[in-house]
Amino acid sequence: MKFTVVLSYDTESRTYSASVPALPGCHTWGRTKTQAYRNALDAIDTYLEAMGKLGEPVPREVSSKVAVSR
Repeated sequence: MKFTVVLSYDTESRTYSASVPALPGCHTWGRTKTQAYRNALDAIDTYLEAMGKLGEPVPREVSSKVAVSR
């Protein structure tokens, strides 16, 4: 399965946030882009495991367009 991970930088806390739009509530953070991305992979695994235990269907990635702001 493939999911889009959106990373953004917070200048105030100097951390990166990561969210997975296809998985509502699936958010995490890290001090670096790499750490935030790895944490997102763990969050995705945890999310999918919980969905399986609850017998809920796994949301599917919907084709999306990516916008990058400067």
